[in-house]
Amino acid sequence: MAKIIIRGGRRIHGEVTIGGAKNSTVALIPAAILADTPVKFDTVPQILDVKNLQLILDAMNVHSNFENGNLDIDPTQITESELPSGAIKSLRASYYFMGALLGRFNRATVTFPGGDNLGRRPIDQHIKGFEALGATVTETNDIIHIDATENGLIGARIALDTVSVGATINIILSAVRAKGQTILENAAREPEIIDIATFLNNMGANIRGAGTDTIRIAGVPSLKARNTHTVIPDRIEAGTYMSMAAAFGDGVTIKNVIPEHLESYTSKLIEMGVNLDIGEDAIHVYPSDQLQPVSIKTMPYPGFATDLQQPITPLLLMANGESMIQDTIYPKRVKHIAELRRMGGDVDSEKPGHIRVNYSPRLIGTDVEAAEIRAGAALVIAAIMAEGETVINDADHILRGYDRIQDKLTALGADVSIEGIDLINLMP
Repeated sequence: MAKIIIRGGRRIHGEVTIGGAKNSTVALIPAAILADTPVKFDTVPQILDVKNLQLILDAMNVHSNFENGNLDIDPTQITESELPSGAIKSLRASYYFMGALLGRFNRATVTFPGGDNLGRRPIDQHIKGFEALGATVTETNDIIHIDATENGLIGARIALDTVSVGATINIILSAVRAKGQTILENAAREPEIIDIATFLNNMGANIRGAGTDTIRIAGVPSLKARNTHTVIPDRIEAGTYMSMAAAFGDGVTIKNVIPEHLESYTSKLIEMGVNLDIGEDAIHVYPSDQLQPVSIKTMPYPGFATDLQQPITPLLLMANGESMIQDTIYPKRVKHIAELRRMGGDVDSEKPGHIRVNYSPRLIGTDVEAAEIRAGAALVIAAIMAEGETVINDADHILRGYDRIQDKLTALGADVSIEGIDLINLMP
């Protein structure tokens, strides 16, 4: 397992350019196998999840090449084959191969996906959508079999019982080449869903309403890429660096952002007293002195993102008073709390989903564990703020989701090194 070693106490400054959105990329790559032509992406983040998705593509005879943020995928010789369970279990987003394979072959066999341990995250809404389109779904020994080969996939009206990003995307992937029209109600509205729909529409799909709670998909017989798709900027990475800059920065410009995607987050920073200069595609975070406590409640987009709940926690330690966080999406997303306490943070969770954060002006470096991506991001921020050296173990989780994090932090003036993984071979 990788380790990130940070020698804290060095205030960051300068500028950082945000990479393509992880949460788009991990759906776009499976979506590429729906194409009848080679596909090209740019501004793809250099993260471990991309490497694992490439391994899954390789197993299906889908060649891919990733270099300098450009990812080429050729699905024209795709074959149905057993997918590598190790790569499948390494990231939850591998479940998008369910919808993509179903849309391509009218059937799919996929090991139950893994990823971060954030408590039970059922795929019942995905299955509801597949079955509504005419597929039969069975599970045997942790392997999910989805089959619609008898009659093919037929468009249907589907109303999700709960808002789910994953189910929304998987239903789009399976319905885009189905016969007839699919109407998906109570759909998730995240920017990443718009990104997926844009990619598919540019190949000839007929998807309307992405970004609203009702999406209409008229099935088409073929998808053909005609241009390179640029992945949208990662709003979670941007929010992470904004929290870092507000907590321990002497002026940081975050470039390549879409400010509209961050409005619920930036409004909380402004409420705290963080001074921001928000431009068309960049946000400058000024040094902050007197910060005020706030209350945060995570909600589906456009509400406060659950993925930013943990990265904002170290910043809340700098607020003069008690802040409260309620995570309504993943109440068990509290694995950063014990580690922050080890560093001297006054933070606790008395009941699931409720986090109390008190003013903690002095953090001390120590050995901590990154239990998952966003918990790891919180520890990186805390380590930069802390006195002395912090060793973040299990840092593979962080590398799964943060583009070239060592290079970016070093450029901002932080003292960071990574051990236990070959970064040269991790990504070209």
